[in-house]
Amino acid sequence: MELQERVYSVLIVSASERSQNALRSLLPETSCSPIVTVSNVGAAERARNDQDLDFVFVDSPLPDDAGIRFAIDCCRTGGTVVLLFAAAALYDQIRSRVEKHGVFVLPRPVPRDAILRGLNWMTAARERLRSYEKKIQPIEERMEEIRLVNRAKWLLISELKMSEPDAHHFITHQAMDRCCSKRTVAEEIVRLYT
Repeated sequence: MELQERVYSVLIVSASERSQNALRSLLPETSCSPIVTVSNVGAAERARNDQDLDFVFVDSPLPDDAGIRFAIDCCRTGGTVVLLFAAAALYDQIRSRVEKHGVFVLPRPVPRDAILRGLNWMTAARERLRSYEKKIQPIEERMEEIRLVNRAKWLLISELKMSEPDAHHFITHQAMDRCCSKRTVAEEIVRLYT
């Protein structure tokens, strides 16, 4: 899928309706959907739990929190890219605190072109994260298969008193004889003995 065809889910967290509307107006409708706006961290947490988010904009401070911890938490989970708007007087302090977690920070007031540049950075970062996600997924699936096969082996060891090499050999040969994966055989063993 080309970059122009991508659609990004967006969360805007700002206590100011004016800021919410200004930011919303800068986001291209063709590539940003849905755009959810909330006014505090509590609502932002609920919105984050309801859907996977590509971009999060946090206009700090918020009524119930500064929003810094929320911004960091968003970057820690999944492929979310966060842009935090901070008061100019606090910019250096906040930036040094959040940059190691991958949060982008811009000092307020933010010119329109700086927000658009920030959106370009966010898009580039999200696409890079997406490419890592594609590489990691097969590894995670393989690790899950290994865990499942190991569980099946231990069930064979405990239930049928097989040795570990015999249990491994049994699963491997069952998969070859039946022309199926070791995962399928392991799932059947786990179902049978649990």
